[in-house]
Amino acid sequence: MEDLDRLNFWNGRRVLVTGATGVVGLNLVNRLEQYKAEVVAVVRDWVPRTRKLGDWLQGDSSVNLVRGELEDYSLLERTLAEYEVEYVFHLGAQTIVDVGNRSPLTTFRANIEGTWNLLEAVRVLNGYSSDVKAVCVASSDKAYGSSPCLPYVEDMPLRGEHPYDVSKSCTDLLAQSYGKTYGLSVGIARMGNIYGPGDLNFNRIVPGTIRSVLDGRRPEVRSDGTPIREYFYVEDAVDAYLTMAEQAGSKHMAGEAFNFSSGEKYSVIDAIRTIIGVMGSDMEPIIHNRSRNEIQDQYLSIEKARQALGWTPRYSFEEGLKPTIRWYTEVLQ
Repeated sequence: MEDLDRLNFWNGRRVLVTGATGVVGLNLVNRLEQYKAEVVAVVRDWVPRTRKLGDWLQGDSSVNLVRGELEDYSLLERTLAEYEVEYVFHLGAQTIVDVGNRSPLTTFRANIEGTWNLLEAVRVLNGYSSDVKAVCVASSDKAYGSSPCLPYVEDMPLRGEHPYDVSKSCTDLLAQSYGKTYGLSVGIARMGNIYGPGDLNFNRIVPGTIRSVLDGRRPEVRSDGTPIREYFYVEDAVDAYLTMAEQAGSKHMAGEAFNFSSGEKYSVIDAIRTIIGVMGSDMEPIIHNRSRNEIQDQYLSIEKARQALGWTPRYSFEEGLKPTIRWYTEVLQ
């Protein structure tokens, strides 16, 4: 959809976004605000105080902020009912692989229990003539687990092994189950490593590398630098979620999963060197080779999304890096 069509579609729509302070959530809420949607943003406990992330975080907009945990079923049911929500973007989760390894129960509660609570609240309210038209659920390429056959395609089994990966496999399967069993209009997004303005988690490769270069420090690599990943610009991710939601009621939103990615593969070391080069530096990264319990190579086929949804990425890695680097430069310096 072009922007005018999107404005016409989303103007006045009542939308719930969980995980609204994450990198995708922030940018999605900002976009929905532009399209004049009536947004309810669920946040756990941290609201960053900078206008570089969006005026709505300062209370200077029509966005309704709801504080609470996804593990609180009553909160979710009450929020959906009170605001008469029509569209749900379920992005809320514990998203860090290393945290998942250190704190599996916290990760399982946030990611798995949080997902079943939300889906169950939608199911129950739909039984009382609620008007939830679509639920878009954030899965991950990690849901597939390790596979010798790449790229991942959507009909591959979900075989997460480590805690974070397992939590995303379960999230994905729960969403499929509620779509296929109860007829909920559910779409599932499996994405790779998302980067872009708004990501303040500096343990991730893109923001961590940018900050290191801005600080004059050599970027550090936890792994040996060889794992292959795709790096997916956040504006493309937002477009993917909006495209799914706009398919509400179609066969594509009945517990169906879609891969979304840039289509470009980089080893970790090459991704870091690309960032360094775009920033005009010649630093050489420090390789620690100490990461554990991470999948070696991951990349996705996006043919299903192209064919079924008419979606295609707009940004290459380098094209997405330029506005991303500008944003961090303004925020950090």
